[in-house]
Amino acid sequence: MPSAGFELQKAMHAALAGNAELTALLGGTHVYDDVPRSAAFPYVTFGQSTERDWSTGGEEGREHLLTLHVWSRARGHRETHEIMGALRTAIHDVTLPLAGHRLVNMRHEFSDAMRDPDGETYHGVVRYRAVTEEE
Repeated sequence: MPSAGFELQKAMHAALAGNAELTALLGGTHVYDDVPRSAAFPYVTFGQSTERDWSTGGEEGREHLLTLHVWSRARGHRETHEIMGALRTAIHDVTLPLAGHRLVNMRHEFSDAMRDPDGETYHGVVRYRAVTEEE
């Protein structure tokens, strides 16, 4: 059976890449698992992913904590906040197709924006919690 965590990441990537608002803010489909060396700012990357057993007496299930990172070189926090808002709109409380699994829920947990120590990059951290069950 395919990994629920990886199936969830693939479905999230497809949803984000297909979101017109996010694509417009990023200037293209700039959502990466592995960032190309020539990537232009702004872009979104997949970060830490945690998976825990969430089984019940009769159902196999998993709880997932998924982190997305926003990277911007625009002046100020505005662009980072706009992209974080588009991420929330695109995948908060949505139904995503997962091979071999069913998405029970997908919820935004928090967003955080900060300036990186390099002084020119703004960094957004967006965390989601999802629960999946085996089909």
